[in-house]
Formats: sequence, C-alpha cells, structure tokens
Amino acid sequence: MLELTGINAAYGDVHVLYDLSLRVGEGEIVAFLGANGAGKTTTLWTISGLLKPLSGRVVFDGRDLLRLPGHRLPDLGIAHVPQGRGVFQTLNVLENLMVGAYSHRAKADRKQTLEMVFGLFPRLYERQKQEARTLSGGEQQMLAIGRALMLKPRLLMLDEPSLGLAPVVVETVFQKIVEIGQTGVAILLVEQNLAQALSVAHRGYVLETGRITLQGTTAELQGNQYVKEAYLGL
Repeated sequence: MLELTGINAAYGDVHVLYDLSLRVGEGEIVAFLGANGAGKTTTLWTISGLLKPLSGRVVFDGRDLLRLPGHRLPDLGIAHVPQGRGVFQTLNVLENLMVGAYSHRAKADRKQTLEMVFGLFPRLYERQKQEARTLSGGEQQMLAIGRALMLKPRLLMLDEPSLGLAPVVVETVFQKIVEIGQTGVAILLVEQNLAQALSVAHRGYVLETGRITLQGTTAELQGNQYVKEAYLGL
C-alpha cells in the first residue's frame, strides 16, 4: 500500500534522513520507533508532502505522492494525526470532527462515519458540544484521531499519540488503535514508547539518527537483545 524507497531529506544544510526505506501493507499496524530527534516526524512530513525529500520515492497504492500536491492526499485516503494533536481549540467537539470530513470521498458518508467515531470514542459523544480547549489531554488525543477517521482513511499516520498522557490514558488510546486496525485501516504508528507500540503492532522499524537500524516482526524486535537493553530497559 505505502512504500518509501531511498528517502534522503534535510532541513537546509542539516541532513536528517539517510536512504530510508519502509513499507506498510493493507490492514497492517506498523510501528516506527526511535528516540526523540531520530527523524520519525520528518518521515511523516515527507509522506504528507510537507517536506520535499532530496531523493527517493514515496508510493501509495501505485501513485507517486511526490508528484502530487499535499492537499490531494486526503482524497487518496491518507490521514495524518500530528504530534501535539492539533485540534481547533475554540471549535466544539462536533465541529472539529466535521472538519475532518471535508474531502469528496468522506462527505457523502459523514453521518455514518460520525456514528462510528462516537461508537469508538463514547467520551466524544458525551462532550460533542464542548469546546476542544476544555477537554483533557487524553480527550483531545481521541478527538484528533476521531477527526482523522472522519476522512475514512485507508492509511492512518499517528505521530506520538502517547505524548504527554497519563499511563492509564495511554492504555486506552492504544486499545483504540487496535480496534481501528481491526476495521482494516492500515496504521503507521510513530512512537518513542517502544514497549507500548510493539504491544499493538504487527511489524516495526527502529530509526536512529536518520537511519533504519533494525526492522522485523513484533516478536523479532521484542526478542532482540539490543532493543531489550537500549529501549525496553531489560
């Protein structure tokens, strides 16, 4: 479904990604793991068209995304939940969700999609008339994910969904990620929390200073001695 090949990217003179290649198949949850500053967010920006790479290819369902303007990606079924959630603070929950259904492919079914989102996140249904700024951090994360789902994505990219959340809320968010994956949506999950990410993913990649140093199934990464010592604290 999604394939990156030989991506090199930079901010000015600062090289950030080095010959990066990864893929996400239909219905897969793929964890993209690494420490802060490794280049994970830069990779998502490259996929979303927010950063033009120096070289390489980004292909989604046979289409070369680097040849398309970024605003065309939602119509292909690609949704991106950025780090920090990015909800519209002065809009209420329902208004935020409806913003997510602006694309042609989503408008016709937005009533049914809204019911699905409220079923997945009952708290959003309860608070649909509240302004987003009055929600807790966990509720805002649910809102950001719900808004992305209103797009009816085939690929959902999540950037650090656990960031700044209490452990009990993190557990809830990751359970919802599993439920979303069970509907057939492919997920590229960017996370610093390797243990949590590997608990829900099918496969994973480990990124260090712009280079993928490890990749494999969840079981392979969980059993890797380097991962155990460097990331899982074992």
